Parts: sequence; structure tokens; C-alpha cells
Amino acid sequence: MQQALIIIDVQNDYFPNGNYPLWQAEKTLHQIEGAIALAQQGQIPIILVQHIANPDNGKSPIFNLGTEGVELHPRLRAAAPLAPVVIKRHADSFIDTNLEQVLRELGVTELLICGMMTQNCVTHTAISKSAEQYQVKIVGDCCTSVDQIIHAIALKAAAVRVPVLNSGEVFA
Repeated sequence: MQQALIIIDVQNDYFPNGNYPLWQAEKTLHQIEGAIALAQQGQIPIILVQHIANPDNGKSPIFNLGTEGVELHPRLRAAAPLAPVVIKRHADSFIDTNLEQVLRELGVTELLICGMMTQNCVTHTAISKSAEQYQVKIVGDCCTSVDQIIHAIALKAAAVRVPVLNSGEVFA
């Protein structure tokens, strides 16, 4: 089984000084850096997903093209400098993107999904109709949301459909 670590929307707007800082964003990034290191040790491909707001809808509160906030966090890029970047405009990372093509080219059969925000882009990608062709797991300690309660509720709800594990369990 070929796994891939998919890291969703770890972008500057979600960190202090960004337009929408999330709960424990720095701690979550640290956890993601650890997951990246473990994936690299196991020769598991890493795919980064970046959300760019659709300019046709007017200015967005976050992720506007040409802003610092839309950029992937520099520590993420430093940890996975060769990872392909999939650009999306929807919560589901499969909709109107080349994610399926990238996964097919890598021969991926199992998705390890993490990132920001748990209740939105992480869960929408994990339970996407397009994700049904893969074994899917959410790496729960590598996700965050607006607060601890929303994060916990989202993981519990997603666990009905896909396993939610911590990085130590996923990369054991």
C-alpha cells in the first residue's frame, strides 16, 4: 500500500499576525514538521495543499492572491521543499484540482490527511466522494481549528467515516 501525507492549508493567515489565527497553530505546525520527518524517513510522498480565494467572489477575509497570508508557512516549505503543491479554491481538496492526478502518478492508495481547519478542509477532503477510492486516515494531532472544542467535535464526527489516529500511530 503506497501512502501519501497530504497537508492542507498550513498558510500564514492562520498564524499570529495573519488574518485568522487558529487555536494552537504553532504547536500544530510543530507536530506536522514531525510527521513530515517521519514520512520522509519512510519514503512516503508528501503533498501540500494551498487554498487561494477565488477573486471572482471579491476580496476574501483570508487567502487572497498576492498577500503574505495566502503563502504556505515558510517552516512547512522548509520541511518539505520538494513536495508538490496542489492549489484549491474549495474546502474539498479534490474539487477542481489536480490532486487525483498527483496521487495517481505517485501510485498512492492510502491518504494520511492533516492540516487546517479540522472541521472544514481536512474533513471535507477526508470524506470527499473522490477520496472513497483510497484508504483514508486523519492524523488528528497534526490538525487544528478555531478552538479546541470545534477541533474535537470535527475529529469525533469524522471518525464515524474514517479512522482518526495520532502521528505516532500512523508512522509506527
